[in-house]
Amino acid sequence: MAGWHRRAVIQRPAKAAGARSGRERILMPGLMIEREVLIDAPVEVVWRTITEPDQVSQWFADRVELAAEPGAHGFMEFGDQGGPVVVETVDPPTRFSFRWNHRRGEEPVAGNSMLVEFTLTPEGAERTRLRVVESGHELLAWPDAEKQRYADEHRGGWAEYLDRLATLVAKRRSG
Repeated sequence: MAGWHRRAVIQRPAKAAGARSGRERILMPGLMIEREVLIDAPVEVVWRTITEPDQVSQWFADRVELAAEPGAHGFMEFGDQGGPVVVETVDPPTRFSFRWNHRRGEEPVAGNSMLVEFTLTPEGAERTRLRVVESGHELLAWPDAEKQRYADEHRGGWAEYLDRLATLVAKRRSG
């Protein structure tokens, strides 16, 4: 997901090529960023792995400052990029969400930021289905090509990061 924060600070005129006014925005097909993975670990283990900063930094961001509390402000760093995050939903051990990629100085809300939602579903006592949905870019006044580029990059990024998470948890349980 290289470049994720860079897009958040780009100022775009309301009438950018391919953009639509707020009332005319139409969702483009193919923009949904959604990934799912089945992890061989109990839901409580997966919950800790996606909400505790020392765990998150082992599979996702290089540096994580985050409290799993609604409204908490944090930070995630990916190499030389990164930015603030704001926790939105905390419902242990099944739902966790945060907003990121918002303009500096603005409180992230629908329409100016991306929402990352994790849903954990136990499958028996020892497995967890983890679903990640990232949304919000489709509501921004970006050109359609930029929206599609963001979706494509992050769809691939989430696949890579969820594979890392599943591998990390599997190694811990087998070792």
